[in-house]
Amino acid sequence: MSAAGTKTFAAVDLGASSGRVMTGRVGPDTLRLTEAHRFPNRPVHLPEGLRWDILGLYGEVLDGLRAAGPVDSLGIDSWAVDYGLLAADGSLLGNPVHYRDRRTEGVVEQVWATVPPDDLYRATGIQYAPFNTLYQLVAAQGTPQLASAGSLLLIPDLIAYWLTGEQGTELTNASTTQLIDARTGDWNRPLADRLGIDLALFAPLRRPGDPAGTLLPAVQERTGLPGPVPVTAVGSHDTASAVAAVPAGRRERFAYLCTGTWSLAGLELDAPVTTGASRSANFTNELGIDGTVRFLRNIMGLWLLQECMRTWELTDVTPLLADAARMPALRYVVDAAAPEFLAPGDMPGRIAAACRATDGPVPRTPGEITRCVLDSLALAHRRAIREAQHLADREVDVVHLVGGGARNALLCQLTADACGVPVVAGPAEAAALGNVLVQARAHGLPGDLAATRELIARTQPLSRYEPSGDPTAWEAAARRTEDARPLPA
Repeated sequence: MSAAGTKTFAAVDLGASSGRVMTGRVGPDTLRLTEAHRFPNRPVHLPEGLRWDILGLYGEVLDGLRAAGPVDSLGIDSWAVDYGLLAADGSLLGNPVHYRDRRTEGVVEQVWATVPPDDLYRATGIQYAPFNTLYQLVAAQGTPQLASAGSLLLIPDLIAYWLTGEQGTELTNASTTQLIDARTGDWNRPLADRLGIDLALFAPLRRPGDPAGTLLPAVQERTGLPGPVPVTAVGSHDTASAVAAVPAGRRERFAYLCTGTWSLAGLELDAPVTTGASRSANFTNELGIDGTVRFLRNIMGLWLLQECMRTWELTDVTPLLADAARMPALRYVVDAAAPEFLAPGDMPGRIAAACRATDGPVPRTPGEITRCVLDSLALAHRRAIREAQHLADREVDVVHLVGGGARNALLCQLTADACGVPVVAGPAEAAALGNVLVQARAHGLPGDLAATRELIARTQPLSRYEPSGDPTAWEAAARRTEDARPLPA
């Protein structure tokens, strides 16, 4: 399959707005990533709500594996929190509900009436987000689908089940459900019992590097892959895989920014931080590769710009970025984490309304709105990284920005200016690289997490952005956005 000393792995990497199947050739001094197939991920508005087109995605995965050709293993990562319900015979009970669906409205207060938010945070270390799996499952209580379900699989585990016929629940993604104890790495059964959530629905836990089955004969026939082809559990939450691919040096004091539809900003720690101050700041403690903890905050991310472009019916971001670069800095800013930006629809109008509500100038042209989005994201990055350092008592000297945003030079420079430290941008396909490298370790290529990061730093193109501009301007802009609305009580 591969040249002597190297192996080839397929990474199925499903993001909230697009998916891809990549192949990675890995050896002691080799890491080459090739795109086999890329495809959009378009949710569907049905009368009952917003749903994922999971069958369409699975068909694209099969097409991607056919395009990838022979591989030594494959792994799957995706966005977090969403799931499919299966009947006792293993058949899917409807398309998975999208995390942006409105079914969890009012459920948070219902949950907190049973388990106060402080208790919930101490039990799991997971941030408040209305779409967490815990709230989704409480919202689903009493529905015919949940009542008839024999099992529940998170999205990457569902794809793996269709490929192999074997069920499992990978730990890094399971930690985002708000049902795992971040200290023990196991289900928090007392919490689930208090909320009436049946943990027996979940398949046994797997950890990154564990075997996850072998491609079924029918899948091999459909994809043309010579077998047997093992499926390997990776950091199946795409952020876990992306953080594993941060090209940090062994002694670097770094923060990371995983940028795409969402921006995930934080630190890699050895233990969770579950203090009251951390809960109030809405930081989460998700489990990562090799027992690490991803201490981070979710920020709305490039979703803001993606939705604007959908409204404007534009597909090429390059002219927008050129226009934005000519706009005055920090003239228009909003709180990029505000909940009114979560749902799809008329994002330019909502951004203008947010500026109007603070008596600030209102952006009107696409260039002005794009600059507002990028300045506001840089401010949100600044705030999250500074608060993470304070809460974890950890200083950083550099920010590693990975994911799709690494291609956005203006966003990278603005983030360096806002944070006041250098930003190292890249790799853009961090989730796929992390996916591939966890597989490589599981299949005999030696190296710890630090060694795999060194391999990425040696082999992947990276760009460095030094902070510039007037720090006092960022301080003033931060004060305009950091009178943050409080979390629900």
